[in-house]
Amino acid sequence: MSHFTVAFAGNPNTGKSTLFNLLTGMRQHTGNWAGKTVITAEGEFTHKDHVYQAVDLPGTYSLYSNSADEEAARDYIIFEQPDVTLVVLDATSLERNLNLALQVLEITGRAVVCINLIDEARRLGIDINLKAISKRLGVPVVAISARNKIGIEALLDQVERVATGVFKAEPLHITYNDEIEKGIAQLLPMVEQTLGSKYPARWIALRLLDGDDSLLTSLKANINRKAISGAKEVMGHGVTAYH
Repeated sequence: MSHFTVAFAGNPNTGKSTLFNLLTGMRQHTGNWAGKTVITAEGEFTHKDHVYQAVDLPGTYSLYSNSADEEAARDYIIFEQPDVTLVVLDATSLERNLNLALQVLEITGRAVVCINLIDEARRLGIDINLKAISKRLGVPVVAISARNKIGIEALLDQVERVATGVFKAEPLHITYNDEIEKGIAQLLPMVEQTLGSKYPARWIALRLLDGDDSLLTSLKANINRKAISGAKEVMGHGVTAYH
């Protein structure tokens, strides 16, 4: 049987952990993220001929460095590079929840967007065009109700497609204003030269422009000294380019 890793990401109160618990059942354990007081839960589930190691990331509103929770979720997606990042959204608050989905897609195209609480949305008269959202985001989008076990098989089928590489994502490319795009263009070659192709260079350049010191700390903890010395040089260029 093939083994894959799935990271569960989402805003607080989207039913993310409910879905995680539904899929993993008793096959899970909790602990702490390395160097942090943030709780992590890991479990396992199977679907067809595949075994999935599930990681329940902390509930966050973004992947910026506003809290230890956000840093833990961000670092896992960047450095552990799960086979699938499952972004769980609240069907009744899509506009607010999609912010996190867009941030995930800037880091990785190996993602599935899971719109949870679809039964509650229907009760409120909310109609969601899944095909239109999927086409716009460039990744599979599935509507479910974790609480009532609606749409779970369809969701797992899409997770399988992404994990096995059957689905080739073309995630939405976000274009920023001219000043930011100019800064990204200046930084990209240096980021790519320093870090190689393993990490999301455009997203890292964007965060460096924003002066994200915590990202540099995480880079230092995850890559070699030669690369981090280059990253510090990039950081200096980034602040200059932005200001």
